[in-house]
Amino acid sequence: MAAETLPTDQLLLDVAEYVDAYEIKSAAARDMARYCLMDSLGCALEALEHDDCTRLLGPVVPGTTVPNGARVPGTSFVLDPVTAAFNIATMVRWLDFSDTWVTAQTTHPSDDVGAILAVADYLSRLNVAARKPALTMAVVLDAMIKAHELQGSLGAHMRLSETGIDHPLLPKIACAAVVAKLLGGTREQIVAATSLAFFEPSLCAHRFGSNVGPRKGWAAAESTSHGVRLALMAVKGEPGYPNVLTQPKWGFNKWFLGGREFAYGKPAAGVMEGVLFKILCPVVIHAQSAIECALQLYPAVHARIDEIAAIKLAVHVETFNKINKTGTLRNAADRDHCLQYAVAVALLHGRLTANDYTDEFAADPRIDRLRALMQVNENPRYTAMLRDRAVGANPNSIEIVFTDGTQSVHAEVEFPVGHPRRRKEGIPLLVRKFEQNLGRRLAPVRQREILDVCMDHDRLARTPVNEFVDLFVV
Repeated sequence: MAAETLPTDQLLLDVAEYVDAYEIKSAAARDMARYCLMDSLGCALEALEHDDCTRLLGPVVPGTTVPNGARVPGTSFVLDPVTAAFNIATMVRWLDFSDTWVTAQTTHPSDDVGAILAVADYLSRLNVAARKPALTMAVVLDAMIKAHELQGSLGAHMRLSETGIDHPLLPKIACAAVVAKLLGGTREQIVAATSLAFFEPSLCAHRFGSNVGPRKGWAAAESTSHGVRLALMAVKGEPGYPNVLTQPKWGFNKWFLGGREFAYGKPAAGVMEGVLFKILCPVVIHAQSAIECALQLYPAVHARIDEIAAIKLAVHVETFNKINKTGTLRNAADRDHCLQYAVAVALLHGRLTANDYTDEFAADPRIDRLRALMQVNENPRYTAMLRDRAVGANPNSIEIVFTDGTQSVHAEVEFPVGHPRRRKEGIPLLVRKFEQNLGRRLAPVRQREILDVCMDHDRLARTPVNEFVDLFVV
């Protein structure tokens, strides 16, 4: 008697059809994917200056060698693709300086870069060893677009964090599906990999309140590298679970969503084109416009820091609920999720860098004094602008009152410089950020080689993946 064929959840079919058959036609999406790749790799190189990040990197077992293994940019590591994916994704995400997409569930689309680049590099080196053509960077860019779109569509109508699920589930699903396709998987194998990715959502306890900790720097790396492992298993024949979401007693919808359907949108090309870059400073996306306000105020305020009587911040609801913190901040991760801390540093120094979150830097008593003077209130107009997806604003404002009764100008930013509405202004700054990060790790000649490739879209697209990654090896 033949085994019963179970109906396949529609979400799994939709994901697999998109990954397997959708043809990317948007030149704008491909161009933005190039900038996203540059920004992600720049963030990764900067992260290598931080010991808390580098101690997580390298092979699981020291001394392990992998024939034709994937390389990790900025290092000399040669790793299996699962471990390489974890390494690269940890570096990209560590400083909270990579891109963001804001919808029902905020996510960080470039969390997918580590998995895609590691697998593409590994496959390219296998091909070269077998005297076959390597994959080109055009394949990487298109895979990034599809993974970005999947993350955005899967989070479009479902706020996972309200169920206690951490948002890296979304890039995990996206990477499992996209990597299965990169590995040559059939549509059925893509369905299998996608279904397997739903089995182990992780908690988001490390992102909120006094519980914020460094796990937020590697949580997505853990999820996406697991997505790579699941894709490898699926293309070897590991079966999937076609009703993993809808199984009435034990399914994902029953146990994690209280019986609700996993609502999602249809992927297109909007996420990559509309991604929000963090250009001025490494801080949670909802603080980006507030920091831009603080930097505008700095020239007129920094000499009068001791005269400040009050700092009035008007914010949208996500800023108010997620990063409005008083009291003790326990670590660097806690500080970069604190609006008041970030604004205080920007007002004091006219900058905000990753080093400004350290314990030593935070010991400056002026920071806590300024935090205590801050009055944070939600502005309903800002919240409406944020929630209107046709507008997609990220507004915050700051006004400072001095002890003599005078006030600063009212600094207001509705669309921070990394927003799509400010691409003409933002992209040159993003390229400058990339150039500065290349200089942290690579010799001038190598920096020039990388820039020459990255700034020429057609040249980058036809560059073999292994040759591109080799430019970043030290």
